[in-house]
Amino acid sequence: MTDPRRPWPPHTKLTVSTLLLALFIFLLTRFRVTISPFILALILAFVLTPPVNRLEERLPFSRGVITGLMFLVVLALLLFFPVVFIPPLAEQIADLNLDFQLLLEQVEQLIGHRYIIAGQVIDGAAIFDQIVGLVQEILQPLFGETLGFAFDVLSSLVWVVFIFVVSFYLVKDSSAVVEWLDRLPPPDLRTDFRRLRQEINQIWAAFFRGQLILGMVVATLFTIIGFAIGLPFAFAMGVLAGLLEFLPSIGHGIWLTIATILALFAGSTWMNLPNWVFALIIIGLHIVYQQFDLNYLIPRIIGHQVHLSPLVVILGIVAGAAMAGVLGILLAAPTVASARVIGRYVFANLSDTDPFPAMASSPLPPPDPRWWAIKGKFSDDDRKKKKDDNS
Repeated sequence: MTDPRRPWPPHTKLTVSTLLLALFIFLLTRFRVTISPFILALILAFVLTPPVNRLEERLPFSRGVITGLMFLVVLALLLFFPVVFIPPLAEQIADLNLDFQLLLEQVEQLIGHRYIIAGQVIDGAAIFDQIVGLVQEILQPLFGETLGFAFDVLSSLVWVVFIFVVSFYLVKDSSAVVEWLDRLPPPDLRTDFRRLRQEINQIWAAFFRGQLILGMVVATLFTIIGFAIGLPFAFAMGVLAGLLEFLPSIGHGIWLTIATILALFAGSTWMNLPNWVFALIIIGLHIVYQQFDLNYLIPRIIGHQVHLSPLVVILGIVAGAAMAGVLGILLAAPTVASARVIGRYVFANLSDTDPFPAMASSPLPPPDPRWWAIKGKFSDDDRKKKKDDNS
């Protein structure tokens, strides 16, 4: 009779863990240039996996063929939208940039004087120059380097191929990837790991699905209203409103500031109103929209999984901008929400309480293949059997 396998002693586990951690840090540093493209590939795979799951249940083709067809559709859309929308949008953005230069000159002329208040001399021109310089110092490192890298990625055929190839195999083999992840933890922790994975998956699903839909709805709504009231550069401002929906809590404020400045200095394109009255109309309409957005659009499109305090979101956006630029800003909200889930789980185990109190009275539900769960409810054999039965 052979002796049972002896477990590693604690010092061996510590040594191996330290070496693996050092190797991971070395690889992360050595190949850091691939981190952003890999994240983009993960996002693309996460977005495309649910529709591929649904099509696999309805079409008599293999998952590989369906995944290939889905990526062909994505490529067609990527070629279609720039041809149709980029030229008018670029023209309006160019005009908008020129107008903002004129607006800055007008603001400088307005406040660029010396004022004496209570015997104190205030140099408006110096204050204006300091504000402009401070804004440039803040935005230059953030958007300059990140947007430059994004342009390099999009303009490099190698990175585009890398993103599509990685995301293709992630979508095609999503069930195998998830099963491999579920087997990583020790057997007694696999149930907790699966619950955490499902909850975090719901957060990211709600964010991507909801933000994409919400962004398109808001862009369409703002463009229509902008043309209706005569907002200058209505198409560009509508697209900007849709993009700023990815910045919870601060996106609305940024858009309203830009729109108010445009209204004050440019006025309506067709309504014969004083500029300040037009600005008040925009502010009033935006207040009405915010209530509609908070009480109707967000609860029905995004849900409450990513609901966070505005202060927490702002701090997450600042931290994300410092670490990953624009990509960090866009992913700040779901990242903070996921960290909240993990933090709750860790704190519950430290305090010997139930980490899943809402799920304690009900059995663990299987993942739903119809929407945004990475792993479907059925295995590959079950899907094939279901297709055979239907045929």
